[in-house]
Amino acid sequence: MDLKGRIFRGCVCSIILMGAAAVCLSLMFPVFFAETSLSDKVLAQWLMWSRSSGTTDDIGRGLISGDGRDDCPQLKVHVYDFPRRFHLGMLKQTELDQDLPWSDEEVPPPWPEKPVRNIGHNVEYWMLVDLLDIREGRRGDRVVIRVRDPEEAELFFVPFFSSLCFNRFDYHTNESQGKVIQGEVATLVMESPYWKRSGGEDHIIPIHHPNAFSYFRDLLNASIFIVSDFGRKVPEVSSLKKDVVAPYNHILPTYEDDNPADPFNSRKTLLFFQGTIKRKDDGIVRTKLANILQNQTGVHFEQGMKNETGFKQASVGMRNSKFCLDPAGDTPSSCRLFDVIASHCIPVIISDRIELPYEDDLDYSSFALFYSVEDSLQPGWLLSQLRNISQVQWLKMWTRLKEVSHHFEYQFPSRRNDAVNMIWKQLRRKVPAIKLRMHRKQRLRIADWWNW
Repeated sequence: MDLKGRIFRGCVCSIILMGAAAVCLSLMFPVFFAETSLSDKVLAQWLMWSRSSGTTDDIGRGLISGDGRDDCPQLKVHVYDFPRRFHLGMLKQTELDQDLPWSDEEVPPPWPEKPVRNIGHNVEYWMLVDLLDIREGRRGDRVVIRVRDPEEAELFFVPFFSSLCFNRFDYHTNESQGKVIQGEVATLVMESPYWKRSGGEDHIIPIHHPNAFSYFRDLLNASIFIVSDFGRKVPEVSSLKKDVVAPYNHILPTYEDDNPADPFNSRKTLLFFQGTIKRKDDGIVRTKLANILQNQTGVHFEQGMKNETGFKQASVGMRNSKFCLDPAGDTPSSCRLFDVIASHCIPVIISDRIELPYEDDLDYSSFALFYSVEDSLQPGWLLSQLRNISQVQWLKMWTRLKEVSHHFEYQFPSRRNDAVNMIWKQLRRKVPAIKLRMHRKQRLRIADWWNW
């Protein structure tokens, strides 16, 4: 057969195969979408804590909207079977068997709404309950999977509520009890053969509160810490190179129906701040800003109350303001930034040493403003900058802020690209470098000549 004949025959075969494939797909699509539809019955089953199959509303949205998926393999994490008194047992201290690990059949207790002090740093809770969710229906865009066999794990999760431990014991002057608990956890971790194998480099330990795990974290500093910032952590203990910055859990409610006809002019206040004015360390800037900004036209700058009335006032104020001031707290970061984001108010960040969550994914300059402390303390300078921002520029930032705000939501079950899934993505990116270091340690028998 000549060349033209072979080409013609090949084209005919390709057309026949494509037609057959189209027929198969037309038969499969109705069945596929029928199986993934979110009927009331399926949704109810999905919301139950069980091993039954199901689906999530995010999977349904993904099929309809066609927005991007994360096709990377799921991160494999092993959770240590520590006694429940170190984690979920702290939420149900009246329970018996506090020395037993949490079982698969038990439903994790919800995070208590009060006291509010504990809410901002409860990332440890959301990460753990996400790992404990073993339902087969949690598929699709889930970033992490819990593995039973430690040999299969890429990372190891240490289930210790270190921030809650600080707030419950150390903060209330019961330091001896807090120190004992920290010591017990440190001993359990360091005695693990998997800790010894890696030196702790592949272990995840949430220490989101600046004072969490303060007695023993220098012994565990090879591990990956989940932190709020690096304000009270020396570089030898914690750094951006090995650790992950996670957002605070915002206290104020999310602005769900923020769709006014004229967003710019509906927000009457130019700049809003309501909170604790007198702080220590990095937060000294708040007092200085108060002296400059209080009683200025278009500015709301007041001392806030840490109660329901104060939170409601702050929420209303943020939702009715174009810009919301976010100066440093006692450390470079504060929960305020995430309350501002949840309220869709353009953040004005004044903190020279701040580090932000998942900044390799998000360009914060597209929805937030950053000014140095030195410039901001010049009388009239900050308000002049804000007044020079056009309505078009503000609307662009406000629209982007609404688009990214879901990245800062902690929830159960977790959803695509929410706060907990974004944290897992950050952790997954650290795995190749950790494996590289571990493998090199296995084959090098002399002092290494590379700087790593």
